[in-house]
Amino acid sequence: MNKAQLVEAIADKLGGRQQAADAVDAVLDAIVRATVAGDRVSVTGFGSFEKVDRPARYARNPQTGERVRVKKTSVPRFRAGQGFKDLVSGSKKLPRGGEVAVKKAPKGSLTGGASATVKKAAAKKATTKAAAKKTTAAAKKTAAAAKKTTAAAKKTTAAAKKTTTAAKTAAAAKKTTTAKSAVAKKTTPAKKATAKKAPAKKSTARKTTTAKKATARQS
Repeated sequence: MNKAQLVEAIADKLGGRQQAADAVDAVLDAIVRATVAGDRVSVTGFGSFEKVDRPARYARNPQTGERVRVKKTSVPRFRAGQGFKDLVSGSKKLPRGGEVAVKKAPKGSLTGGASATVKKAAAKKATTKAAAKKTTAAAKKTAAAAKKTTAAAKKTTAAAKKTTTAAKTAAAAKKTTTAKSAVAKKTTPAKKATAKKAPAKKSTARKTTTAKKATARQS
């Protein structure tokens, strides 16, 4: 029986294939995590899982017979419980119907270390998910704030450009007004001087008339 067949075997009892697959995955994950952490997982009537350290040693290659040095390592080990052994040996018969072959483990059957490890693993997953959600939310807020800042900067730049353009226009208008005033001032005195010189012509005309009259009298 492989994993898929195991899931199918318990699907009816758990209300569906997906629920059975999730249950099998959760149980196996908890056992593996606890064993890797060095805890002993013990299920009453079924057996126990534990991590065993093997020191460095010499072994023989079964094909060549050569003596080979094996490094220090750790391996998982499963020890079947007495109830499991009795059922396999035939000293006890399997129950009929849909009853559980191995008795349900009572509360606290797992070793304290294994229970703590399983709880820690579940808490770690929940914490990781919560942290990921918070990080995503913070990233979204930061992106929104960056967009707002960029928009504000663009508005400020546009306003600065408008202000600079207005200042340049005002300066050009002032220069034009000043130039017109200077030209007007220069032109006004010339007109006045011309107006003052005009009476001189009248005086010359009078002198000429007087001279003509005098000449007429002498003759």
